[in-house]
Amino acid sequence: RFVVCAQVRSEIRLTMTDIQEALEGFSVEDTETVIKSAIGSVLTDADYKPAKINDWSNSIISAALNGLQSLNRPYKYAITVILMQKNGAGLVSAASTYWDASRDGLCKVMWENGTMHCVVTVYGTSVNIETKEDEKLDVAV
Repeated sequence: RFVVCAQVRSEIRLTMTDIQEALEGFSVEDTETVIKSAIGSVLTDADYKPAKINDWSNSIISAALNGLQSLNRPYKYAITVILMQKNGAGLVSAASTYWDASRDGLCKVMWENGTMHCVVTVYGTSVNIETKEDEKLDVAV
């Protein structure tokens, strides 16, 4: 048995550094650090309990979104969490995206303990940032 939960959040406050980082692309390393922290804060020392799956999923998503928001990058994030009891069964997961590969990206973090598997996927899509020399930056959300 497994449960998939997802949430989307976008609240953006931009600086020139943030815009430059967005133009450079999605940071998998920073995202992975945030996600590992979110998973660890919720699932450390936890044993699989079906009744807690929804709470754990929502807590992981909330912690991850708060951490990603604190990076203050001009991205909209969608996060999925898969929690599955460790019982020898297989799990196949796939994603197909249509986006700007130079700016947008995804980060998948897999975690497990003795009783469960957790797979968190973060999809980051850059807000529409257009830059032109000697013109104002237009930021659309």
